[in-house]
Amino acid sequence: MGKDKLRKFAEIDTFPNVYQLDEAKVLKGNWAETHFKNNNPVVLELACGKGEYSVGLARLFPEKNFIGIDLKGNRIWRGARTGVDEAIPNLAFLRIQIEDLLEYFGENEIDEIWITFADPQPQISREKKRLTSPNFLAKYKPLLREGGKINLKTDNDGLYGYTKEKVEQLGLLTHKDTDHLYQSDLADEVLSIKTHYERIYLKKDKNINYIQFSFS
Repeated sequence: MGKDKLRKFAEIDTFPNVYQLDEAKVLKGNWAETHFKNNNPVVLELACGKGEYSVGLARLFPEKNFIGIDLKGNRIWRGARTGVDEAIPNLAFLRIQIEDLLEYFGENEIDEIWITFADPQPQISREKKRLTSPNFLAKYKPLLREGGKINLKTDNDGLYGYTKEKVEQLGLLTHKDTDHLYQSDLADEVLSIKTHYERIYLKKDKNINYIQFSFS
């Protein structure tokens, strides 16, 4: 591991807005009250990478709490560092495997989920690893409050098409849907938040897909 990664791992251990692995399990069902010291809605960004979307959402919506989740601590460091430097009170990060979500959040604890430019896991053998696969959707369902929405924003046409297919097969409700976000009328200030990877994709003239859906 390089010196820069080691430095970042050491730093996030000192950040008050970062939780790692088992230390966060005690917050299950009580993130708003215990960490954020309020009763505001809790929103997750899964596979948050450097946390640009979580940071952007937290700035836009001070009345909500945002938690970026990723396993790679050297990536989380960037968003967490920004949160500390700007003293963003409604922003936190959790370093865990997304497969283990049910160990860290309680039933009906989450108001919304964002999945932004996640690994599309294109190999058929890795379908269960796709964050919109039935495997993962089954984990999200008990966590989301009634009407809680899931948002997928991706440059990958395959993952977008796969997600639409699963939403239809499972009888879920689609609220918003476009295969060319910035050519649609959906590109508001929320959907115009751009991650590091999105900026790269846009420079390559790739279309950005977006779908919002819910279980009820």
